[in-house]
Amino acid sequence: MWGALMWGAISGSAVLLGALLALFLSIPTKLIGFVMAFGTGVLIGAAAYELLEDSASDGGLTPTIIGFTAGALVFTLFDWYISRKGGAGRKRSARASGKTEAKGGSGMAIFAGTVLDAIPESIMIGASLIAGQGVSLLLVIAIFISNIPEGLSSTAGLKQDGYGKRKIMLLWLGVLVISTLASGAGYTFMDHASGYTEAMIASFAGGGIIAMVSSSMMPEAYEDGGPLTGFIAAMGLLCSLILDQL
Repeated sequence: MWGALMWGAISGSAVLLGALLALFLSIPTKLIGFVMAFGTGVLIGAAAYELLEDSASDGGLTPTIIGFTAGALVFTLFDWYISRKGGAGRKRSARASGKTEAKGGSGMAIFAGTVLDAIPESIMIGASLIAGQGVSLLLVIAIFISNIPEGLSSTAGLKQDGYGKRKIMLLWLGVLVISTLASGAGYTFMDHASGYTEAMIASFAGGGIIAMVSSSMMPEAYEDGGPLTGFIAAMGLLCSLILDQL
């Protein structure tokens, strides 16, 4: 349990790190796009190698299909709702350049969207410890890398909404706490689950991650990084394959 909490906190701390960088440094938008592109590739690999492949082999194809479809659908519905409330650009680093829409209440929508992104990722970090072979390094690295540009871009949006540094840091500390608890919950609730249930939950998280990557990270990475985005994302996927094999 303590290991699950620790690794959940480590992965969630990347949002806080991104926020600190945005508050005290001027980060080039293109660099943020490159980091997001690399994180996109690593996350896709993590979802495929750590979640879907294991789900299909351990629980079978049926729960994997059901869980994956449900996860993608649920994330899409919540993402649609949060986007309507002003959280559509929570990963958009272009907000730092002033290219954002002014929407009432978007600050809290950005926060809610970040929490929505963090929960399925953190649950699977905790669940990866159940086998007794240590945490999934691939999942931790993938989530950590993808969370840094989210902290950068989301903080820019919160600043534009008039949030002070103290309030921004409190919000991201809240995300850190939620990520930590979600990782612990993943370990606790999946410790005695059947193979069918584990496959369903893991593929549910995988579906949510792929939907999140496709709807927010990939478009914004290309917008910020340009034509190099595809190559960098491919290198991220290659990195996830290497980590999975190691």
